[in-house]
Amino acid sequence: MPPATSRPAPDLRLDEASRFAREILPAVSRTFALSIRVLPGALGQAVTCAYLLCRIADTIEDEPRMPAAVKATLFDGFLSCFDDPAQADAFPSQTGSMTGDAAHLRLIRHTDLVFVMFRHLAPTTQDHVRTWVAEMATGMRKFVLLYPDGIRIQSLEEYREYCYYVAGTVGYMLTDLWHEHAPSIGQHQYEVLRKRSRSFAEALQTVNILKDVAQDAERENAIYIPEQLLTAHGGSHATLLAGGDPGPTQAAMASLIALAWEDLEHATDYLLLIPRRAASIRLFCALPLLFAYATLRDLTRTPAALLHRDVVKISRAEVKSLTLLSMVGVMSNGMLAWLVRRASQRPLRIVPGFASGQ
Repeated sequence: MPPATSRPAPDLRLDEASRFAREILPAVSRTFALSIRVLPGALGQAVTCAYLLCRIADTIEDEPRMPAAVKATLFDGFLSCFDDPAQADAFPSQTGSMTGDAAHLRLIRHTDLVFVMFRHLAPTTQDHVRTWVAEMATGMRKFVLLYPDGIRIQSLEEYREYCYYVAGTVGYMLTDLWHEHAPSIGQHQYEVLRKRSRSFAEALQTVNILKDVAQDAERENAIYIPEQLLTAHGGSHATLLAGGDPGPTQAAMASLIALAWEDLEHATDYLLLIPRRAASIRLFCALPLLFAYATLRDLTRTPAALLHRDVVKISRAEVKSLTLLSMVGVMSNGMLAWLVRRASQRPLRIVPGFASGQ
């Protein structure tokens, strides 16, 4: 008989890590906290862990006062956590100089607990998460070093590359997890979805970039509107920061908004191709997509609001209405397509039994 092999002792911090994840998730993302909660069992745990790891990487990138070389060292330490539990346990002690909002600081200072969750995922799940989070973090590290004084995207090609690292990677990772955990997503369905997975995630990222243009420039010293696009309309990154003539910035943003509408159409294709038997995955994808459509609708109508540092955010009433109707219509491509059209046109709020403005 072959010798018996012993499995590693379970980490006694798993319960603590799970509680922490449940508490911190809604504090670092209202939208995805709503979506992740609809995913069952091991899949829900995997996506929760993966999302928090992505937020940790994002927190390092967004740190406004830390020198680029120090950020790069932090990214290196973060990446080593995947294969070295001791490094994961020590990582929070390396983040003491970081600043920012309380929720993200609390998250990064409990990186060790998130990696406790990671090490309790199934081996194949760990492989998916490690591959794509590492790809994301490596890309972020590249851009941090490329623009040590603050990210300044130069071209549409570079904009697309950045969106791939921070979002396209997530689309691939999620699709790999769907294939692993959802029996209804067999090899054929997986291959069809995977061709569109990057577009799905990058569409959501594009809307996030557009709605946060002013705040990113002010708080994180980062400008994602391509310099070449601004120059084509008579502006520049410098004039955007100086608050000069808003016309060129509005014109450049109008071009990106038009691009975002096209991206969202590809994201809708991805959603409607998910098998109906994977209802929880369909709902997970439908919620952020509908919120993105509603947000882009408002951005299209009030582009000047961003330049005046106004926050463009859909109402809680609309969030609740879209959530409820998505739950009701998740099995119907026709209903989801109608919701997409409706969210793109005007706010949707429900009164007893009816959707206003139908």
